[in-house]
Amino acid sequence: MTSAAPSFELLPGAAGSPVILHVPHSAREIPPEVRADIVLDDAALERELDHIVDAHTAELAQGAAGASEVMPWRFVNRLSRLVVDPERFPDEREEMLAVGMGAVYTRTTRLADLRPADTDPEPLVERYFRPYAKAMTDAVADRLAVTGRAVIIDVHSYPTARLPYELHGEGPRPPVCLGTDSFHTPPELLAAAREAFAPCGETGLDSPFSGTYVPLEFYGAEPRVTALMIEIRRDTYMAEPGGPAGPGLTRLTQALAALVDTVSR
Repeated sequence: MTSAAPSFELLPGAAGSPVILHVPHSAREIPPEVRADIVLDDAALERELDHIVDAHTAELAQGAAGASEVMPWRFVNRLSRLVVDPERFPDEREEMLAVGMGAVYTRTTRLADLRPADTDPEPLVERYFRPYAKAMTDAVADRLAVTGRAVIIDVHSYPTARLPYELHGEGPRPPVCLGTDSFHTPPELLAAAREAFAPCGETGLDSPFSGTYVPLEFYGAEPRVTALMIEIRRDTYMAEPGGPAGPGLTRLTQALAALVDTVSR
């Protein structure tokens, strides 16, 4: 584990592509200075990463980008969400604070201690969260300026069995869950995703996870920014928890590429 690697990376696509594939939870990397404040021993930390990481989603986005007719842009988090979770609200608006999993987690997926409960999140928010948010905001603004619109496709995965931290995990757990926002997810984007992922099995809506990521500067205010979250049930493409990818990843790559192609037109 080293802090030499960049916190995040914007990988350019075609100049005329409006699409940004956002991959926030694929990494396991934790800088040593952040690791020092995590109370789990090394074995327990590796087990937690196995459960919390959206394994192979960066490879999925990379494969889909390469297979698309018009290459999308990719914004990839290179650090673990145990450093900061860039998709949380950084304040009291975040409902996951109820289980110790705001922008800076103090609890694990099984609600054990990850950091001391009185941890001040601000240093990590300042060091990692805000630069990430600004860079993603700038990336979306650039797509708006160049193409007149931006389409954020948020690429995630989720475990087959509910974990204790899930606030809304009692509902259906389909092979593909589509997370939507009432303002930023138009019907045509949702329909395109349903069609693209139909070969991968049933697609469900907003269960067990809902919503999608839009930078706060545009959230609820800029209709030219559209967004959809793709949540893939892990047993469809990998060995759980934290194991290798299987043949299902190829089918998902083709589906994601098909979605990119549709929304790029």
